[in-house]
Amino acid sequence: MKRFLNGFFMSLGMFCAIPVPYKKWNESCANLVIPFFPMVGLLIGLLWYGVSRLLYLAGLSAVMLSAFLMLFPYVITGFLHIDGFMDASDAILSRRPLEEKLKILKDPHTGAFAVVSVLVLFVICFAGAYEVVSDTGKLPYLVFLPVISRSLTGLTLLSLKVIPQSGYGSYFKKNIKPIHRISLALAGFFAAAALCLLFSVKGLIVVLAMAAGFFLSILSAYRQFGGISGDVSGYALTVSEACGLIVLALV
Repeated sequence: MKRFLNGFFMSLGMFCAIPVPYKKWNESCANLVIPFFPMVGLLIGLLWYGVSRLLYLAGLSAVMLSAFLMLFPYVITGFLHIDGFMDASDAILSRRPLEEKLKILKDPHTGAFAVVSVLVLFVICFAGAYEVVSDTGKLPYLVFLPVISRSLTGLTLLSLKVIPQSGYGSYFKKNIKPIHRISLALAGFFAAAALCLLFSVKGLIVVLAMAAGFFLSILSAYRQFGGISGDVSGYALTVSEACGLIVLALV
């Protein structure tokens, strides 16, 4: 039990900005970091919904609440995944040969395509958040979106070929067993099933939109880079959650 608890806190410490109680990185628990990714998503989703509900009850204006709802997933993760989104967007939109794309992907400097992409993302997600705020009955959906996106991300990271330059991807695939992939698949399935059971057809539409956004983005990136990496995973995760928020605003 102590090993699993430490694995969860390691995952939380890596993928979330919330302070965690573990004292040091334990190599023997490293193969649990990705399998616990959906649990980190559940915590983020609960906080996303809970704080949004409290701010709504406190009488925060619709515009301010929309800004909070849009920015919360990025802030709570320390902007980790949005960084991957920007790096991957910069490389993909460059339309350069593979070698140059991989260099752009690892380049710490921010390019014009990254800036434009994140601005477009923020504008669209703010509009989606504003529509969600106008119908507070949709706020409970927020609990499940991060679980689904992280289940898909973890499963593909452990299943697909990793870009050789990605130490992140290779490191977390060490000592991975089928049970780790099964746990990720089950987490995503239960989150998707809960959305469908609680919200019927609307929940199903949101799930399908998230899955479509994720797989289209991950397949496109996989074809262009010849594999996946931490940045590519963050890119697909961000696209998936954005698709979920936008479709949630429309249903």
